[in-house]
Amino acid sequence: MRKAMSVLFDVIKVFVLFTGCTIMFYFAILWINEEYQNYHRYKQPQSESVEQVSGIPSAGWVSRVIFFYENGE
Repeated sequence: MRKAMSVLFDVIKVFVLFTGCTIMFYFAILWINEEYQNYHRYKQPQSESVEQVSGIPSAGWVSRVIFFYENGE
């Protein structure tokens, strides 16, 4: 009988711990969602944009592809 009560108590502890962690995770996800809900990814820039000055001489498409793979731009 004592062994069964000990096992039941351990099961209740695990259940309470699991439920508590699940509730904390749920509210953390809600908090993160609320933080980023009003975040505007595509808002207009504050200043005027600057025209890009090309430092690469106008060459064929092969050199442009090599430049792209080297610099990632």
